[in-house]
Parts: sequence; C-alpha cells; structure tokens
Amino acid sequence: MALTNEDLQAIAKMLKPIHDSITDIRLHLENVTDRNISLLAENHGNLIDKLNQSIKVADKSTIDEIRVNILTEKVNKLEKELAEIKNRIA
Repeated sequence: MALTNEDLQAIAKMLKPIHDSITDIRLHLENVTDRNISLLAENHGNLIDKLNQSIKVADKSTIDEIRVNILTEKVNKLEKELAEIKNRIA
C-alpha cells in the first residue's frame, strides 16, 4: 500500500508543529542557554582568580605573623639579657 500525495501532505502537516518546536528549542539554546553558560564560565574564571589572590594574601599574612612571633621572642630574650646585664652592673 503506497502513500498518496495527500497522505504525505497530511504527514507533513502533522510534523510541522514538531519541526517548529525543534527550531524554537535550537534558537533558545543558541540565544539564551549558550550565552548564560558563557557568562557563568567567565564569572567562574573571575572567582578562581579572586580566590587565588586571597590565598596569596592569606599566605603572606601567615608568614608575617610567624615573623612577628619570632621577632617578639627575640625582643623578649634581649630584654631579659639587658636586665641581667643591668643587675650585674648595679
């Protein structure tokens, strides 16, 4: 049983809304979804850069804190030695 021209036109008419829907979905993907994904990717990159900068600052802060602790200990030691020297002289 072969399909007639009318049958093919009827099938084409039934498939038209599906085709239009697929076209709308493709346009939405191109215009909205792809753009949003690009924006998210850009912002993700910016956040990674900011995080890396924060880590550098935190590392520097920790190093500075260690240096201050070492210097404080040295000052305390020198103050004790100076006090001992003063006591010996007096």
